[in-house]
Amino acid sequence: MPVQAHLDADILWRLHRVGSVSLSLDGSSAVCAVTAYDMEENKGRASLWLLPTDRRAPRQLTRCGEKDGHPAWSPKGDRIAFLAKREQEGSKDEEPQLYVIDAAGGEAERKTHFAPGVVAFKWMPDGQRIVFVSWVWPKVRGVRAQEREAKASKDRKESAYVTTEAQYRHWDANLPMGREPHLLMLDLRSGKITDLFEGKGVSLPWVEPSAGHFDISPDGRRIAFVQDPAARKRADNAYAIAELEVTSRRVVPLTSDTAWSYEAPCYSPDGARLACIATNISRRHTMPGRVGYLKRGAAPSLTARNDALDVEAPLRWSRDSSAIYFAAQREGRCHLWRQEVDGGALSVEVTGGWVQGFDVGGTRGKETLLVALDSAAHPVQVHAIRGGQARRLDRFNDAQLARVSLGETREATIRGALGDPVQVFLTFPPRFDPSRKHPILQVIHGGPYAAAGDTFGYRWNPHVFAAKGYVVVSVNYHGSSGYGFAFRDSIMERMGELEAKDIEAATDWVLRKGWADRRRVFASGGSYGGFLVAWMNGHVRPGRYRAYVCHAGVYDRLLTFSADSFLQRPKDLGAFYWDDAAKVRAQSPSTQAHRMATPTLVIHGCKDYRVPDANGLVYYNTLQARGVASKLIWFPDENHWVLKPRNSRLWYREFLDWLAAHDLPRA
Repeated sequence: MPVQAHLDADILWRLHRVGSVSLSLDGSSAVCAVTAYDMEENKGRASLWLLPTDRRAPRQLTRCGEKDGHPAWSPKGDRIAFLAKREQEGSKDEEPQLYVIDAAGGEAERKTHFAPGVVAFKWMPDGQRIVFVSWVWPKVRGVRAQEREAKASKDRKESAYVTTEAQYRHWDANLPMGREPHLLMLDLRSGKITDLFEGKGVSLPWVEPSAGHFDISPDGRRIAFVQDPAARKRADNAYAIAELEVTSRRVVPLTSDTAWSYEAPCYSPDGARLACIATNISRRHTMPGRVGYLKRGAAPSLTARNDALDVEAPLRWSRDSSAIYFAAQREGRCHLWRQEVDGGALSVEVTGGWVQGFDVGGTRGKETLLVALDSAAHPVQVHAIRGGQARRLDRFNDAQLARVSLGETREATIRGALGDPVQVFLTFPPRFDPSRKHPILQVIHGGPYAAAGDTFGYRWNPHVFAAKGYVVVSVNYHGSSGYGFAFRDSIMERMGELEAKDIEAATDWVLRKGWADRRRVFASGGSYGGFLVAWMNGHVRPGRYRAYVCHAGVYDRLLTFSADSFLQRPKDLGAFYWDDAAKVRAQSPSTQAHRMATPTLVIHGCKDYRVPDANGLVYYNTLQARGVASKLIWFPDENHWVLKPRNSRLWYREFLDWLAAHDLPRA
């Protein structure tokens, strides 16, 4: 590869991707999962790396597995547990299992052979037991019976999925039929597994149950967990938090107010308090989350309402139990925040870029923060911060990036819809020459409750587009996160209207620059950004943009009622389609099909349950029937995202080829 190469899909897939990070309790070492991809084999291999927080060099800890991940330190810091699917000692894992490896190195030992598999876990404080999450059959008693049920399910010849549930699939898969996510306990000495929820009529949330849905008290006597207490599970129900007494198995509810949804429980190191994230969903489903505190027999205590800040999971306590750490977005960046428990003082502890993960360790007065963060200029890097001094722990991508030339990222504020200030990020080509004319590419983010910003992406990396000469424009339109509740909530019941005005305002602003070629303007977007591209095709005059790219975009609101999020979307639209069809259709790009004339590349995945692929197929068929230049890329094996290396390379190639095919000859 030549020196100062421009970023492309092949280089992008040669970069190592840092996943979940964990810090030992004493703060002396971190461990993280790192995935490296092979374009020829068309797959990735994840391994664990040990990252000492002092001056010692990083060390690869595991090599034998392909999907080693979710590492967590034992309480004493001598062992690391993780999840993997391996072939070991003549036995091949059909589902992810729990492994433990000595922190000094050596072979990892498989600790579970549980047929339903292991989804997530946490160590018990004694270091001799582990609590883990698994999808089990709630009416089946005993581990052996669960094993038999798992075998029968695997050997089942029928392919039909049968359900009466409202919540039955998520993202790209059906939820396990007839099963619930329970907490189980593994005794590491005996290998005995006990279902802690057996016969209790409770389960973790059905959507992506994780280690963030439960926590264990420092004395190991109680487990706080998140549940949907409603008899009928729905994605829009309010979550509650309860405590399980480990010895008696008694379940004690800590919250019961259906107006509020509670998540991310986290015990303080001294065991005196239980922090959580509380969201007032009765007021609005777009309300921000805030830190709350729970105690048996007492009403939840909430921090002061702050509509400008939406607290994100997970929560972590300071080592002296005086403050809470959490990540939250602000104006195109995601910072690590610290909020004092007594007095409630709020401050930014680590400035993004974008904080992708963090942990807290050390002792009183010698606290260590572990932060994994990226920026527009680099992928995720891992840093340890102690006494106000930061030390970078990894160098996974330095050699590769030293040979890559990235363009500058700038930001600006323009006047958007309603006269409101709207933030715009610009990514310039390497060695940008402002005396020349450059084509403009709008890259519209999804969500809509998300944001473009100072972060390094793999699916829509703006530097890959900028390397081809485009000035990439990314608008944080009305509805974007990180700009307060009112800004995010403003698009409710009129989706598409304000956002398109913001995007158009950004295009007008850019075209006033001397380096912008007004004849060569393009727009693209994925998910909600795809919706906006389809919306613009029917609402913006033809010729304004030379071509569009619509990835996984909502085209027809009625079709999208087949999505996994079908209960949330009517809240955005302000109506169910059978109650007010006109209102729903007014927020659907399909109603303006007769105006669509701009060439469009339509991309969709068959396994996309968030925006089912009928949207893309109907959109493409409509353009074909209307005689509009169009092209379809349909992935039978991808979901809402394109995740396989070769499919991703094809995606970037087709994307850029489509723009080139509809561009003007360059002077």
